[in-house]
Amino acid sequence: MKADIHPKYHTIKVVMTDGTEFETRSTWGKEGDVMRLEIDSKSHPAWTGVHRMIDSGGQVAKFNKRFANLGLKK
Repeated sequence: MKADIHPKYHTIKVVMTDGTEFETRSTWGKEGDVMRLEIDSKSHPAWTGVHRMIDSGGQVAKFNKRFANLGLKK
């Protein structure tokens, strides 16, 4: 086996979306770094079954404005 080909592992802290924390070993960052997750198994719809509409950059408002007149006529 070749020497010095494996990445160096060190301890980091991971902060979940709900604020809970845990320590793990990783090749990410450097010793003592903190990884803050934007999405994880506690907030992702694939695991929670709850779908949320996120309006990024006004896309929902743009959609509603564009198709406002396509509703059923009374």
